[in-house]
Amino acid sequence: MKDNLYTAPRVPTPQEQRVTLMAVMITLFLSALDQTIVSTAMPRVVAELKGLELYPWVTTIYLLTSTVMVPIWGKLGDLYGRKAIMIGGIALFVLGSWLCGFSQSMVELIAFRGIQGVGGGALFTGAFAVIGDLFPPRERGKYAGLIGMVFGVSSAIGPPLGGFFTDHGSVDLFGVHVAGWRWVFYLNLPLAILALFMIISRMPTLAARRKAKIDVAGSALIAIAVAALMLALSWGGHTHPWGSPTILSLFGVFAASLVAFLFVEKSAPEPVMPLGLFKIRPFWTTTVAAFLMGMSFMGIITYLPLYLQLGLGVPATQSGVAILPMMVGLILSSGVAGRMVSKTGHYKRYMIGGALCLAAGIALMILMGHSASVGQVAWRMFVIGLGLGPAQSLFSTVAQNSAPQSQMGVVTSASQFFRQIGSTVGTAIFGALLTTRLAGEMVAHGEAGGRAGLAQLQALAAGQDGAGAVHVAVDPIVRGAFVASMTSLFEAALVVVILGLIAIIAIPHVELRKHHVHAEPVPEPGEGTNGIVEA
Repeated sequence: MKDNLYTAPRVPTPQEQRVTLMAVMITLFLSALDQTIVSTAMPRVVAELKGLELYPWVTTIYLLTSTVMVPIWGKLGDLYGRKAIMIGGIALFVLGSWLCGFSQSMVELIAFRGIQGVGGGALFTGAFAVIGDLFPPRERGKYAGLIGMVFGVSSAIGPPLGGFFTDHGSVDLFGVHVAGWRWVFYLNLPLAILALFMIISRMPTLAARRKAKIDVAGSALIAIAVAALMLALSWGGHTHPWGSPTILSLFGVFAASLVAFLFVEKSAPEPVMPLGLFKIRPFWTTTVAAFLMGMSFMGIITYLPLYLQLGLGVPATQSGVAILPMMVGLILSSGVAGRMVSKTGHYKRYMIGGALCLAAGIALMILMGHSASVGQVAWRMFVIGLGLGPAQSLFSTVAQNSAPQSQMGVVTSASQFFRQIGSTVGTAIFGALLTTRLAGEMVAHGEAGGRAGLAQLQALAAGQDGAGAVHVAVDPIVRGAFVASMTSLFEAALVVVILGLIAIIAIPHVELRKHHVHAEPVPEPGEGTNGIVEA
């Protein structure tokens, strides 16, 4: 039909490419930074706004809304153009950040974080999609590597930056006291507004199919399914037992919504996630690999601070220093892998090398003894970071190369979406494994009824961390039990990485294209794959 015709984009000028790329890097930096900078400010936020029981929701709501919106933003970008979506996403992110800074209660902060997350979802998936629109696959490697580097930098500086503003940012302006933690949100405003100006003034209006019908039913169903799944995984084992009616009901809603979503997508004229994508081998193998790597990454990084504090007796400040080398390794390998891919056109060897390096790093963590020092942990984390770099930068590039330009937003958002879902699943499964194994270890050491949730473990770590402490005093039984439990977690993570390596090996080895391919939309199941370029 005429309304569904795809208009090939004009070639952007070098100046448009440079300015747009800079704006995209700023928005990506802010989106990634916002996932880490808030954590160190939260104790002060809770002390001022009260509502300790609502504490987890400040993080959960942002993760929930941003993840739910990823596939929706991706499809809207294909339909109405990337520029409009980036402008809308930045505007929502700025509004949410500004409102968060003005919050007077935890309920307000949670609501405004939800708005911020809706905008953040557009920024993250939009950054990869815009690069896919601006540059052909062969050139995307080095820019994807740059994205990985930005992600690493933002993840590394987020917690200390949040702590600095929280402790030293309180000021009195015009007789009004502004608490330091509020600057954690206000910090987003000038950079986001600058990026918004650059996108409005210099970003070209990239191709879009106009007057297409939006898949409202599919969007609603995937939002319900993802929300139910993420709430079940976030609450299970923490707020509610895994076998409680609440968690089982949420899993039931997820299953029912997923089945309904698949049914709707088969007949939707413009599906929010075309099922035909999963007939393309490079796409589905890359998606599986991204899911598994995201699962292992979050499963490690989420609980590593607890391992350092409770298992090795390292104070919280030094535990942050031990994790920093991982980000250095990630930044280094992401940039190198991206440049090598652009130079050679081959990606598989670097993805396999990254997975092997990641597996080696995790294996080294398994072999580490109870009396390991911060330095021994740090260099192992550097090895893990080297393994994570190619995964951060190349999965989206390979997925984008597997489908025509008209499906750029859908393909990019699907890759990001499943990676984020993998991270959530990994956090939940590894958390359940950790607490279950810890309970068994405590009982084995004569501590009957010693089961502790992650919240209790985090409170224990915080309580043991005295000011200026060089070494945290942890009960020997707790310490031994926690090290044994984390060893089991590392073993599980190693299994997941090996599965991810198998998925990477299954990715077809096809040289990246040097030019954009403009083709018909991805067909639905049963229609064949004519016009689809597998690469």
